[in-house]
Amino acid sequence: MTTQTNILIVGGGPVGLTLAYDLGRRGIECTLIEQKEKPEFQPKMERCNARTMEIYRRMGLAEKIRAVGLDSHVPMDVFIVLTLDRPPLVHFPHPSVDQARAEIEKCEAGSMPLEPYQLISQYTLEPLLKAEIENLPDVTVRYGCAFEEFTQDAQGVTTTVRNTDGSTEEITSLYLVGCDGGSSNVRKQLDIKLRGVGNFLQLQQALFHCPDLFGRLPMGDGPGQGRHYHVADEQATFLIMQDSTEHYTLHSIVDTEEEMKANFERTIVESLDYEMLSCNPWRQNLLLADNYGKGRVLLAGDAVHLVPPTGGLGMNTGVGDATDLAWKLAAVMEGWGGPNLLHSYEIERRQIGDRNVGAARYASLGRREWRSKSGGDIFDDTPSGEARRQALAEAANVEQRKTNEMIGAELGYRYTDSHVIWNEPGGPEHLFREYHPSTWPGTRLPHLWLDDRTPVQDHIPDGYVLLRTDGNADDAGLASAFRDLCAPLSVVSLDDNNLRDIYGYNLILLRPDMHVAWRGQEPHEDPAHLAAVATGHRMMAEG
Repeated sequence: MTTQTNILIVGGGPVGLTLAYDLGRRGIECTLIEQKEKPEFQPKMERCNARTMEIYRRMGLAEKIRAVGLDSHVPMDVFIVLTLDRPPLVHFPHPSVDQARAEIEKCEAGSMPLEPYQLISQYTLEPLLKAEIENLPDVTVRYGCAFEEFTQDAQGVTTTVRNTDGSTEEITSLYLVGCDGGSSNVRKQLDIKLRGVGNFLQLQQALFHCPDLFGRLPMGDGPGQGRHYHVADEQATFLIMQDSTEHYTLHSIVDTEEEMKANFERTIVESLDYEMLSCNPWRQNLLLADNYGKGRVLLAGDAVHLVPPTGGLGMNTGVGDATDLAWKLAAVMEGWGGPNLLHSYEIERRQIGDRNVGAARYASLGRREWRSKSGGDIFDDTPSGEARRQALAEAANVEQRKTNEMIGAELGYRYTDSHVIWNEPGGPEHLFREYHPSTWPGTRLPHLWLDDRTPVQDHIPDGYVLLRTDGNADDAGLASAFRDLCAPLSVVSLDDNNLRDIYGYNLILLRPDMHVAWRGQEPHEDPAHLAAVATGHRMMAEG
């Protein structure tokens, strides 16, 4: 049996589901296959960062995600502890979603995101995305359908899949996207290598149900309610609150399930009812693929970049891949995307994958530094134990911040040397921990409030947008050039002094992903050339 679809997506994790949803909402017919029969109740990612939530806001999903995620009043504090009944060695306060929203509401400098982060467990996010996708008429979702192999030629891709009853079939598509994780079979068949540092730390990860723990915090002199509890032991024990506040994951360098239970009991101290729901080994990697695809077969998410959870960049980088790829595939399917547009996916997203592998390495080294001071007599109430605890706290107060302060990596990334962005020589430095708002070509448009307290982003429709911060600027030439290419362009005029002060330019050409393609004080001298570059039909250097 053979079936046909325009785009076949392999993998039903958050990246594949996000890609399917973004394509479907754009009216692009696609099929998603996943070898699992249903989403699993397994802990993996547990936080959508600020940029991811901005992306989901554009898709109309942000409030639905918040409704099933961690309650908005719960603090996101991080602690380094011995046990949960003793004073924390270090306490890193982080605002709840409600507190973060209040801070964002007051910010007029463009230096904060429009959306705060959201703690949501992967086993909560996946069913929500799956349910939303199943409401889209152009998306077919098939669980219990495993990828086997593919062949491709200049016209399309033929993929063999295996169903749960053992039968096989072929699916023909114009494009295939492998979102099938770190051990991606799609990537392996393309013979694309992952390079970097693999398997540099091996741990066990267990999921516990302990419904009374959250309400018992703080215990005695112990830390209060928060999301992360790093235990200063020699097993790198790490307790993470999940979105229900009744489930917790524990990471630790041990060999057996009994040791995991013992570490959990030692950490929470009090004798509370709990159940260990799962326990599995996992490895930390810092790896990047040589390529993000070949021909009509493309890759996204963990299939092309693997990072440890330090910095929270894994799944969130994959969501960035998905949204970048979705609008470019849609442009090609709708006929107005030029040959350079889809090619720019690897140019743009691989540099971000590389940068975020570097950011995760930076954070991992910081955590390794302070953890090197763990162990020994650190648990002992002796002068030597106190001295060790003090040394660890001093180191962690510097080094642990590298994990939890990644706003530059989240918001400040910039696409450079892309064929579909108008190049300006130079550009701001790429920083992991600091974000400075900029409209330099390739950057995300900074969030600003208008005088009516609505955000700029909510005034930007889908498609390309010429944003005018000066009502006198002439836009007729560029609008005509986009019409000639049958490419969608809207003109939005927002006459606001704060916008001109922060954005710095009268005219800003935005892509469908809200990244800046070009900016200028006056209309471009060759609007047809600019439109052709932005839509992938010409190179900037071409006359």
